[in-house]
Amino acid sequence: MNILVTGGAGYIGSHTVKELALAGHNPVVLDDLSRGHRSNVKWGPLVEARCGDEQRVYEALVEHKIEAVIHFAAFAYVGESVHSPRMYFENNFVQTLQLVNAMHRAGVRRIVFSSTCATYGDAKTVPIDETHPQLPVSPYGESKLMVERLLAASGIAEGLQWVALRYFNASGADLDGELGEEHDPEPHLIPRAILSVLGKAELKVFGTDYPTPDGTAVRDYIHVKDLASAHLKAVQYLMDGGESLAMNLGTGKGSSVLEIIHAIEKCSGRKSSAEMAPRREGDPPELVADPRLARRVLNWECRHSDIDTVVSSAWRWHTRNA
Repeated sequence: MNILVTGGAGYIGSHTVKELALAGHNPVVLDDLSRGHRSNVKWGPLVEARCGDEQRVYEALVEHKIEAVIHFAAFAYVGESVHSPRMYFENNFVQTLQLVNAMHRAGVRRIVFSSTCATYGDAKTVPIDETHPQLPVSPYGESKLMVERLLAASGIAEGLQWVALRYFNASGADLDGELGEEHDPEPHLIPRAILSVLGKAELKVFGTDYPTPDGTAVRDYIHVKDLASAHLKAVQYLMDGGESLAMNLGTGKGSSVLEIIHAIEKCSGRKSSAEMAPRREGDPPELVADPRLARRVLNWECRHSDIDTVVSSAWRWHTRNA
């Protein structure tokens, strides 16, 4: 298949592009490189453009005979979205609307959307399944939920086939060492903890008094390769005529902040200098996925998301590229 991957120069997008190419598909990356990296574009051509450039996206869809779109391109920092909400709604929602407009003009009717567990907001029950109320607590989560609603309405009105993949904490690095997680600034726990033991960043643990086994927040960490394989299966599911729906991607198991830090200390042989700090407003104690729907519908399993694999793959990449 010829597949357009928006945001394909970013973290999860580039891993998915590699997975598509290894499976024999023809990925085409569309990325404006504002937060992605040109060096990540190693499998297939790059169209340097924003998703909101409707004419340029339309031309790319037609030129490359695109059959489906995987849409990653988005801003994804919760804190930033609180301080710059208009930027998030414009980038994440308005530009997706223009992408869908271009798809409609070009006759492309299939899209896999990179959504998020942030659409659920504060967890009422754990693990979280797809029936959990979607009550986002940040503009980031709201912007992603608005896209899900756009896709659903476009499906009813215009026959768009879609899958929204709501994933939890993407983590780890390419097992071959070709790709990794690289943000500036780096807000995510695992890379930041690795950078801290390398002496390149400070690390704070926000909250040590949660109602969890060790008092620190618990999250569901899923290896980026497992995320990539789910996107590949979701595209094939749509090509086979599967019905539109949203699915969680996660392991179904949680790890605490301190467990992650201890795993990095074990892997690196170095002691963390993490500083304990008060809770951040809006951080729930525990976020863990119920991934049974994706397992059943996509015949998909996490194969690389044990914490040792997640941490060791990230450590290898960061120590080679720090």
